[in-house]
Amino acid sequence: MMIPSACPDARTIARMTARVLLDIGAVQFSTAPPYTHASGKQAPTYIDCRKLISYPRARAMVMDFLICTVVRHTGPEVFDIIAGGETAGIPFAAMMAERLALPMAYVRKAPKGHGRTAQIEGVLPPGARVLLVEDLATDGGSKQAFVRAIRTAGAECAHTAVIFYYGIFPEAKANLAARGITLHHLCTWADVMAEARQRGDFDAATLDQVARFLANPGGWEAP
Repeated sequence: MMIPSACPDARTIARMTARVLLDIGAVQFSTAPPYTHASGKQAPTYIDCRKLISYPRARAMVMDFLICTVVRHTGPEVFDIIAGGETAGIPFAAMMAERLALPMAYVRKAPKGHGRTAQIEGVLPPGARVLLVEDLATDGGSKQAFVRAIRTAGAECAHTAVIFYYGIFPEAKANLAARGITLHHLCTWADVMAEARQRGDFDAATLDQVARFLANPGGWEAP
């Protein structure tokens, strides 16, 4: 088992995680043209935490941070299984499971349409206490769906952990909490923006436009 014996404070973790995401090019800002997200909505922001899997030292540090963050709030003995959400959460769940010496499973977005028509792969005993791991969280909708699948299978899931949380949808954590789910995260757009401004990674006009989007994501329009 490899639980870090020393853990930075939450503010330091947020700043260092934001720095890593900027360093590896996981953060992209563009207003002309903006990005089209899976929802079909346009935004000047895009973040790809999956890039971390290609940077061994960065991913090791971030995984230590994620374990520290979760264990600091829950204790080290409250989970029986680490589950990854399809697909981006799978590698991070595997890394956490290895460090915590726990079994791993993963949850599909929907049951596969052939064979066993399984939605969960791996062994998930009834009553098992599951930590759901994903790369990021926006409004929390996918977390609710994954947790619902885990609970339907007879296991328990009251916690989900992500590297990045948008932090711009005020109802997200409240909606998760209403369903008995606590969200743990390392950094948000506010942390990334603060680090980007300090470092000068993007020009001021782009950062100002991104700030306008983050302040009002539903009402933002490309310039």
